[in-house]
Amino acid sequence: MSTRDWLDLHSHFKFPKKPVKYFISERNSDSSEEQSKKDINMLRKHIRQESDIFRLPDKQFESYFRLSKPAFKYVLETIDPHLKSGIRATFVSKTIKLAATLRFLAQGSYQLSVGNDFQLGLSQPVVSKVMSETLDVLERIICPQNIKFEMTNAEKNEAKLYFFEKTDFPGVIGCVDGTHIKIQAPSKEDQHLYFNRKGYFSLNVCDHKMRIRFLDARYAGSAHDSLIWNDSIVKRVLQERYTNGERNTWLLGDAGYPLQPYLMTPYRSTVEGSPEAIFNTKHAKARNIVERTIGVLKNRFRCLLGARQLHYAPSKATKLTNVCAALHNICIDYGIDSIEDIVQDAGYSAENSQPVDVHEEQRTLNIEASYIREQI
Repeated sequence: MSTRDWLDLHSHFKFPKKPVKYFISERNSDSSEEQSKKDINMLRKHIRQESDIFRLPDKQFESYFRLSKPAFKYVLETIDPHLKSGIRATFVSKTIKLAATLRFLAQGSYQLSVGNDFQLGLSQPVVSKVMSETLDVLERIICPQNIKFEMTNAEKNEAKLYFFEKTDFPGVIGCVDGTHIKIQAPSKEDQHLYFNRKGYFSLNVCDHKMRIRFLDARYAGSAHDSLIWNDSIVKRVLQERYTNGERNTWLLGDAGYPLQPYLMTPYRSTVEGSPEAIFNTKHAKARNIVERTIGVLKNRFRCLLGARQLHYAPSKATKLTNVCAALHNICIDYGIDSIEDIVQDAGYSAENSQPVDVHEEQRTLNIEASYIREQI
């Protein structure tokens, strides 16, 4: 006797009006397993060819892929010329390639569960190939277009006005902070570099403002915020601008960063009610936006959450982080609201929101920067 396993495809998507049923027979023969694989592949092919993800309700679409339909189409049109076109009957469409990649980034699950989603119909090996190709294209095309530190004078003035009206802190064009991304332990010879103070194998991410203007995810988890800052392009750009005469323009950083004329950090060991303490209160209120940004980024693209773990080499984890940051900016550009369980108001629950504790003698105080801070 053989058993029957009926696999029903429901008409939630653009399927035929009647459910399509595939009969998979379990035979006591050498060809049974091979036949079952063929049946499953036929089912997956039908799902890919007949489904239409754009038939999903708008909110459900955003929940699945984190992008609205217009934002999804913008990304797809931008990367379309750079994705491979299939010629075989079983080829994966470019729409499904992007959808599978976004689904993984959104839920932070395993590739197998992504492929098993009823609207995608992909095996785990196919998901792996699709993601590899799509991530490469997204990082190469989307990231440079959507992560830019350069700001026009109008944008700087708008930022300064925003921070001053909200927090009474002048001259601020953005904030900087670091966070950790949990990854699988790299090779043994490199593990000591990635094991950070909280016990995660991770990368440090420097981000700026609610719209991420700069991100550097190349560093091991053991790297200090100040080391990443001192080696960053942003520091060199701001230093050059300051040398060329730009004044009253700075970023805000926590106590783990060095005080510089273009990077304002808080005082240490202040007395309650003193001018220094008042400065720190305003500074913390203004800098809170970068902590919220990190929380929204990680909760929107949950592959970055500490509760998950990226099972990839550091270089692949860097690519994933870069792409998530660019997509986060696209969400902001398209006015996509954070999903309900993303950070509520100012709540930031990511695992590394506290500033790094470093001794005062380890920081090189800039006399001019100290004077600027006193004047504020």
